[in-house]
Amino acid sequence: MAPLRRHQLARLSTSGWAAVLGRPWDEQARECLAHWASHQLPLVVTRQPADSAAGERIALGLPAPARWDKRRLALQVPHAAVLGLDEFPRLGDVHELLPPPAQGAIRELLGRLDERHAAARIFGSYGWQAISGLDHVHAASDLDLSVTVEGAAHADAVVQALASFEAPRPRLDGELLFNDGSAVAWREWNEWRAGRARAVLVKRLDRVSLQRDTAWCEHVQMTELPA
Repeated sequence: MAPLRRHQLARLSTSGWAAVLGRPWDEQARECLAHWASHQLPLVVTRQPADSAAGERIALGLPAPARWDKRRLALQVPHAAVLGLDEFPRLGDVHELLPPPAQGAIRELLGRLDERHAAARIFGSYGWQAISGLDHVHAASDLDLSVTVEGAAHADAVVQALASFEAPRPRLDGELLFNDGSAVAWREWNEWRAGRARAVLVKRLDRVSLQRDTAWCEHVQMTELPA
């Protein structure tokens, strides 16, 4: 299996779903999971416990739509239960989900990101609605983007594009995804690089850390799956 990364999508095998559904869930959780299984919908890779590699299990999550009270279900499955890994949709493929007043701003943002050779994927409520077709989005939902960057200078250029987004709603949020799979909230990166914060919080698959320089995000290999 390819190296894991936060926000990857994991698709389970039939036997994998059978094992999940065989656990003692409450009625609401079981109904939600049964829908996911019957429609072959993915789960998302979450932060992994320190002992997950030794136990050969993968921590996954399911942020349920409003139909199931937006519950956040957490589970672990064996590696063998995962048929494969996938990615959230690209922003350019699902922009029609966004409110009409934001459409022009989204097209401009896509153009600016393209100029900077950066690809944005959409996760969070809008990403899940695009995947499931269910009611994940509400009036106050943020637009969460994951934008791949190759080092600090590229991150600065991408953040400049993100910060120029102008629309009444949704609020633009999300992360910069660096070459080694680590991620930083783009708004926090912006504050840090402007000198308004002494360190930046870096999220990795199995831990988080505070970094005060950019040595950690330079000269590493890409781990993103191909489109």
